[in-house]
Amino acid sequence: MKIALIGYGKMGREIEKIALQRGHEIVCTIDINEEDKFQTDSFRSADVAIEFTSPKSALSNYRNAFAADVPVVSGTTGWLEHLDEIIKECEVNGKTFFYASNFSLGVNLFFALNNYLAKLMNRFTDYDVSMEETHHIHKLDAPSGTAITLAEDIISNIDRKSGWILDDNNTTDSTGHDLKIKSFREGEVPGIHTVIYESEADIIKITHDAKSRKGFALGAVLAAEFTKGKKGFLGMKDMLGNL
Repeated sequence: MKIALIGYGKMGREIEKIALQRGHEIVCTIDINEEDKFQTDSFRSADVAIEFTSPKSALSNYRNAFAADVPVVSGTTGWLEHLDEIIKECEVNGKTFFYASNFSLGVNLFFALNNYLAKLMNRFTDYDVSMEETHHIHKLDAPSGTAITLAEDIISNIDRKSGWILDDNNTTDSTGHDLKIKSFREGEVPGIHTVIYESEADIIKITHDAKSRKGFALGAVLAAEFTKGKKGFLGMKDMLGNL
């Protein structure tokens, strides 16, 4: 399969390494200030483009890839206010887009565990729920897309929570209806997510701690393999089934 990489930093290079190991060809790499490459024959020849950049540039990257009629697999977070536009491009204009807030198989198993636990905890109102997430200092958005996915699954299952808020130590929630998320940015941490249920009697915690970027990169390449030849708006549930 021919793959284009949009974003050629640490994540892009890890994806390249795994893609080559799996027998794929990298036909184009596009990094900061290289937007002219979207118009090249090498980019247009790609079966799929894998995009890991920043919230600021993501939407423009998607539009450029769609203009070249190249399907996109993206793991960039922090741009979801424009999600309806991308879904419309897929539904109305026949484009292909695969999005996941996290491509790690372990994280997607963690999503399933979080969803199941939230359903159980809905009955036990003595427990309040909160979250913490830690990432490297280069991550621009907070909370992380993974944390937001976890939070939204909790909110959909726990009646006493109606939304989430970023807890920056000045956050107030007099109603108790908001799920508080604390975000930390430290060193080169790939990603740690913890869901916490606390009552007067005890604390229940579940945590996913990524050891490296390898799991994310492998998942992105697997998603690209899955996306090739398909149409529409796709995600991890399409690839993995309902865990």
